[in-house]
Amino acid sequence: MATLGILLCDHVDAVWQPDFGDYDTMFIRLLSQADPTVHFRVYAVNEGDFPADTTTCDAWLITGSRLSAYDDVAWIQQLSDFIRRCNEQQHKLAGICFGHQLIAQALGGTTARAEQGWGVGLHTWQLQQTPPHGLAGDDTLSLLASHQDQVQILPPNATRVACSDFCPNAAMQIGEHILSFQGHPEFVCDYAKALMQSRTDRIPADTIQAGLASLHGHAQSDRVARWLVGFLVGDRVRSA
Repeated sequence: MATLGILLCDHVDAVWQPDFGDYDTMFIRLLSQADPTVHFRVYAVNEGDFPADTTTCDAWLITGSRLSAYDDVAWIQQLSDFIRRCNEQQHKLAGICFGHQLIAQALGGTTARAEQGWGVGLHTWQLQQTPPHGLAGDDTLSLLASHQDQVQILPPNATRVACSDFCPNAAMQIGEHILSFQGHPEFVCDYAKALMQSRTDRIPADTIQAGLASLHGHAQSDRVARWLVGFLVGDRVRSA
């Protein structure tokens, strides 16, 4: 049985947890649908709870966070060191949103506040490479998003996996051991809606309006879940 370590970088606000769970719950629910045999271990790295070693689990996934990859915070620096060790050892690692941005930053890329502004709601990116076997479909990828930072420059040896005019580096892969996405496959529409409606003090009204309208589209969360599980813990991806 493969063990996937979830490196938790934030918590869902307490008022929403009864409806949606915390971020680790969201990922466990999503990824278990792709492969119910995967075992999970959760480390709240944002609270200083780090695994003893990169090999404690078979693979790792870094969640989103309300903080930025470039914030001068002790646990972010420690997590950056962990990322670099995973890369050196070619140990399997995935990142989502903040995780995607921090992996890029830690490995020599650049993450910064995007001139394009907030990305919220359902976003669609053009795939730049063919997804693995069993994930056939069109050449675009749609996921829910919530971010104002973006990966501006990919790390050395990284391959762009998905892009759009709004987000040129929406997903990347390094070798056969690192895969990351800007979008949130773990989000559901009601949670994305709650986030947008709670941030009217910082997100322009027209951006929120467009984000809410986009929720009528289809997020390909199940496709990305199968992609992540297959990449991280072996070729056990189930066909759709």
